[in-house]
Amino acid sequence: MMATRWLAGATLLAANTLVAAPVEPQCPQPRFTDQAPPAYYQRQNPLENSWGNRRAGRKIYRGDAIDSVNCAGCHGKKGDGAGPLSGYFDPPPRNFTCEATINGTPDGQLFWIIKFGSPGTEMPAHPALSDEQIWQLVLELRRLAED
Repeated sequence: MMATRWLAGATLLAANTLVAAPVEPQCPQPRFTDQAPPAYYQRQNPLENSWGNRRAGRKIYRGDAIDSVNCAGCHGKKGDGAGPLSGYFDPPPRNFTCEATINGTPDGQLFWIIKFGSPGTEMPAHPALSDEQIWQLVLELRRLAED
């Protein structure tokens, strides 16, 4: 009986610590998401690129503001696409530190992907985020490409 409990405990411990290795960041990354509909694609971020909006975007990105959203879990705290869960996804999460990838993506495309997800990838839709929160996240993604 004691050996059975030990084996069950060891198995549970191993299962809880099993983590896929983070992916190596790519720059530039191939695209897998279709272009957003024109009504979204052509949108410009209406928010001022202010300290307050960037800070709010960073809090959402890191999961400090909303329990259900934590971009850093997949995309990494630095935004390099090598978060702790990144090794589970094919294609890998987007590398936001890659200027060639992010600067070539219009604000409206980023907004649309965050709001509706990216079919064919593991990027989920985030319908609980308000439009303002999504635009704050877009500001944070632009900042990550600058660092």
